[in-house]
Amino acid sequence: MACRIGELVLGCRDPEALARFWCEVLDFVVLDREDNEYFEIGPREGFGGRQPTIILSRRDEPEPGKSRLHIDVNATDRDQDAELERLLELGARPADVGQTGEESWHVLADPEGNEFCLLRARIRPL
Repeated sequence: MACRIGELVLGCRDPEALARFWCEVLDFVVLDREDNEYFEIGPREGFGGRQPTIILSRRDEPEPGKSRLHIDVNATDRDQDAELERLLELGARPADVGQTGEESWHVLADPEGNEFCLLRARIRPL
């Protein structure tokens, strides 16, 4: 028997705004919330499915140092260029982490500056 990733926790200044952003990016829904202190978002089938949920937890001050964890996403219904355009329209912005420009992925930041990568689609677009 092994463990599975049940949820990822991301500290942020505005959990509601980031919940909206990541719900749009991942086609997730809000599963639970406590006032404006935390939002749990995840797949429509809820907790325990094939994907982990994400907890967006209010933190007034960022924790010191660079985060050692980031999220990689893949488009499921369009090619990488179309998904990049969609993510930028949702509020993502390009991030420079020292990439050469030869990478097959795009490094982006969510509205609070958390870096994530848009990888090439691994599933053929519908």
